[in-house]
Amino acid sequence: MVRLNKIYTRTGDDGTTGLVDGSRLPKHAARMDAIGAVDETNSAIGLAVCAMKDSPHAATLIRIQNDLFDLGADLATPGEDFTPGEMTLRIVDAQVESLETAIDTINADLQPLKSFILPGGSEAAARVHVARASTRAAERKAAALAAAEPTNPAALAYINRLSDYLFVLARALNANGTQDVLWVPGQNR
Repeated sequence: MVRLNKIYTRTGDDGTTGLVDGSRLPKHAARMDAIGAVDETNSAIGLAVCAMKDSPHAATLIRIQNDLFDLGADLATPGEDFTPGEMTLRIVDAQVESLETAIDTINADLQPLKSFILPGGSEAAARVHVARASTRAAERKAAALAAAEPTNPAALAYINRLSDYLFVLARALNANGTQDVLWVPGQNR
């Protein structure tokens, strides 16, 4: 269990931050950029949950928020050994598979798409779309990190699957896609 007795430590006042292995790097490093983007995604999902208090999907989103803390810990652990250990938290394939199962379950009830959809519809769906866009930004930053340093492949798969999950969830929240706002190409020419 994590215990935080003191919130400020002053160790980051020099523009660096600590990683799980005790090393420090600049707060503007690619690794920290990816971790920060995952945190933003987690916050966007939290806002979406606030609009879904009576939805059974809220519990899944809260589970995902916990996974995103796991993802942040994974990204904060440099190295090439991606197996979880007693002191090493890593995203595992089962977490990715859980998202895939949730995607398949939700998608089974959705009408096939005939157009791209605009982010919106209900308030809950709009908030989930914001979280989806934030997830895509986090994925880009995690991919940039992976291009420069070893990164857990399951972590990359998780963040990719998460945006897919949020897309189908937003459609489900729009009355299983019947209230999606469709893109009309060239509508305002």
